[in-house]
Amino acid sequence: MSPTIPANDLSRAIKKMRPQLDAAVARVLDRGYFILGPEVKAFEQAFAAYLGVNYLIGVGNGTDAIQIALMALGIGEGDEVICPALTAAPTALAIMAAGATPVFADIDAQTYTLDPRKLDACLSDSTRAILPVHLYGLPADIPAIQAFADQHDLVVIEDAAQGHGAMIGDQKVGSLTPIATFSFYPTKNLGALGDGGAVAVQEDGLAERVRQIHDLGQTGRYEHSVVGINSRLDEIQAAMLQVQLECLDAHNDARRERALWYDELLRSVPDLTLPVEPEDFHHIYHLYVVRHPHRDRLRAHLKQYGIGTDVHYPKPLQDQPVFADARVAEGGTPEADRAVQEIISLPMYPGLTQQEAETVASAIRSF
Repeated sequence: MSPTIPANDLSRAIKKMRPQLDAAVARVLDRGYFILGPEVKAFEQAFAAYLGVNYLIGVGNGTDAIQIALMALGIGEGDEVICPALTAAPTALAIMAAGATPVFADIDAQTYTLDPRKLDACLSDSTRAILPVHLYGLPADIPAIQAFADQHDLVVIEDAAQGHGAMIGDQKVGSLTPIATFSFYPTKNLGALGDGGAVAVQEDGLAERVRQIHDLGQTGRYEHSVVGINSRLDEIQAAMLQVQLECLDAHNDARRERALWYDELLRSVPDLTLPVEPEDFHHIYHLYVVRHPHRDRLRAHLKQYGIGTDVHYPKPLQDQPVFADARVAEGGTPEADRAVQEIISLPMYPGLTQQEAETVASAIRSF
C-alpha cells in the first residue's frame, strides 16, 4: 500500500510544468537532433551563468561527472581521494572507476558534512584530492577544507549532486572550487526526467580536457587523442532541464518554507534533533533529515500513519562490501557510525502542503 504522504512526490511539480516540458520535448523531436546539439549547449550556458562558473559540460550522470573530473585532473591508479563516510555510494564508486582509492573521513556531528578537523587523520603520501559532498542540500565547509588542501597541495572537487542553488555567502556551490560535479537524477532539486549530470569548471584547459574525456577522448571527429568514456547529456534531458532551471529558485524557496514549517512544529519534540543551517550557509533542503535515538521504531510508527520516510544513508561507506579495500581515517569515523543509526528523512518536496507537514509533525509528536 502506497503511503498517503510519500517521502517524495515528483508528480506534483511535473504536473505544473507539464505544458513547458511537453513543448521542450516537442522542440527536440521536431528538430530530429538528439546528441550534443543546441539544447545541450543552451543548458550548459544557462546553468554555468546561474552558478557563476566559466564552463559547464553536460555528462551522462553524476557518477560519471566525478570520474571524468578526476580523470581530467590526472588522478587515478596509486592515488587516494578523501571523501566523507556518510554519503551516497556513487561518490566513492566514481573514485574507484577513475582508478583511485577512496579514503573515508568522519563527518561533523551537526551538519553531517565532511569535518575539516578530521582531514589530518586521512592523509598519506598518496593523497591527491578531497571530495566533499554538499549533503542533503547543505554546503560542506569549503573555505576550511580548501585552506587545509592548500596547506597540503591537494585539489578540492565539490560533489554538488544535492546542492543545486545552495550557497556560502553569495557564492553558489559548484563555483567554490576549480572543478565541481552535479547530478540531475530526477529526485534532485534540479532534476531531469531520466539520468544526467554535469562538470562545472573555471579554467579553460581543464574544461577542454573534460570535454574530450566525456566524448570518447575525441579532439575532433574520429580523432581520439586521450582515454575517454562515453558520457553525454542528451538533447531531450537538456531541454527539460532548461524548464526545471527556470523553476529552481522558486522550488528551493518552497523547500526552505517547508523546512521552516517543520522547524516550528517539531522544535519542542524530545530526543529529536533538527537540521542546522550555519551562519552564512544557505541550505536548499534537498532532504529534511532529523535524528532520533529510536529511528527504526519512529519510522514504523510513521508508516502506520501512512507517512513515507527514508534513510540517507543506512551504512557508512566502509561497511559496504564493495569498499573493503578502501582506507578509513585513522581512528575511524565515530560520528558517521552514530549518525547512520539515527537519521531519518521526512517528506520534503515543493508540493508538500502545510496540512501534510502538520500531519507528519503530529504523528511524530504522538510517538
